Amino acid sequence: MSLEDKLSKIKYEPDTDSHLKPNQEECKTCKKKICTYVCPANVYEWLEDEQKLLIKFENCLECGACRIACEKKCLEWNYPKGTKGVTFKNG
Repeated sequence: MSLEDKLSKIKYEPDTDSHLKPNQEECKTCKKKICTYVCPANVYEWLEDEQKLLIKFENCLECGACRIACEKKCLEWNYPKGTKGVTFKNG
């Protein structure tokens, strides 16, 4: 089973507000844009023409890889509020 197939089976309820907030000015100074590579759900995309980080927060798996890998620590990362986000189940 491919990673994409596995990701399609995850149940989540996205919030209307993003729980991922980048400092766009700091992101511009990051050379590697590591968050665009480490995220298993492809939440992050660097828009070169706009010099801006696009965040598809609705797909976030809440693994935290992005906040650990960010070279400039320019991402404010919180868990989604209440019953929003990924639904984890046992087994």
